[in-house]
Amino acid sequence: MIFDFCEEIATICGPQNSPNERLDFKGQAAPSRSFLQVAATEETVAPPLRVVQIEGLVILKIIKHCTEFSPALVTGQLLGLDVGSVLEVTNCFPFPIREEDEEIEADGANYQLEMMRCLREVNVDNNTVGWYQSTIFGSYQTVELIETFMNYQENIKRCVCIIYDPSKSNQGVLALKALKLSDSFMELYRNNEFNGEKLREKNLSWVDIFEEIPIKVSNSALVSAFMTELEADSPVTQSDYDRLQLSTNPFMERNMEFLIECMDDLSMEQQKFQFYYRNLSRQQAQQQTWLQKRRAENMARKAAGEEPLPEEDPANPIFKPLPEPSRLESYLITNQVSNYCNQINSVAGQSFSRLYLTKALHEN
Repeated sequence: MIFDFCEEIATICGPQNSPNERLDFKGQAAPSRSFLQVAATEETVAPPLRVVQIEGLVILKIIKHCTEFSPALVTGQLLGLDVGSVLEVTNCFPFPIREEDEEIEADGANYQLEMMRCLREVNVDNNTVGWYQSTIFGSYQTVELIETFMNYQENIKRCVCIIYDPSKSNQGVLALKALKLSDSFMELYRNNEFNGEKLREKNLSWVDIFEEIPIKVSNSALVSAFMTELEADSPVTQSDYDRLQLSTNPFMERNMEFLIECMDDLSMEQQKFQFYYRNLSRQQAQQQTWLQKRRAENMARKAAGEEPLPEEDPANPIFKPLPEPSRLESYLITNQVSNYCNQINSVAGQSFSRLYLTKALHEN
């Protein structure tokens, strides 16, 4: 609606021959541009995304939605504004839980459109800037997440995904992170070029798939004043007590289970590549044998005064290139393995610190 209104203004006040026409420094009429042209020019020189600024109320909504349905995975829409290098998230709403049914999925799409229309009517920011989703023990790096990113990228230049982990937050840590796909990875994904040659050419490793954007929590002055009034006199909160829990066995056990599953999946991916390289070496050996026979035959034909035959035969199946398996799955699994290892390392280090603290308290 805003764009249509500005286009009408540009049409009315645009390229008309009038005595009050704006002139450039050479005394000639300066070319007029519509609002959409100016916006498109500004988009090309947009600065890179540096920080995601989220309002405190939005974080509370995300935590409430993800915690209520845990351990089920839920998603929701992020709304806000894209201002320079800052992506402001000012509102959100949850998605209904989808089933494997086309009618229910259609109802979900209608629900999103209806929510956007209602927010527009009450003058709330209704610009989509991404989505949020819950995860269990950090197992979010999947092909489905990448496909969702690519679908959003078709309509939104810069979007983020807010990941919230209720299982890790139970340890007294706010497990909230903002992710986006790297530009080099998106280029390879669009072209479907996940072979070794292209990855070496782009110098892309498994750590370059996702980019984590810093999160900045902002609150209005009224909300900050209200929270100050609600703050308890005691300097210790419940989250501080949660950090002192000594029982980390369930968290460690689940992380180890997921880590073992990822290692099995990674081993299966490695077997695919081993099978590919065995077939490739076998094909190269067959090609060399065929070339030696063809060269010996050409030498005999030259001795007989006949024209030599070509040394390559495209119709021969041994010269057909073998398709190299994609390395995307192995990259994602490696990312997950690294994530689980970091979580185990972090929880183990914190557990040792708690045990030493408890030992010192008992001795005193």
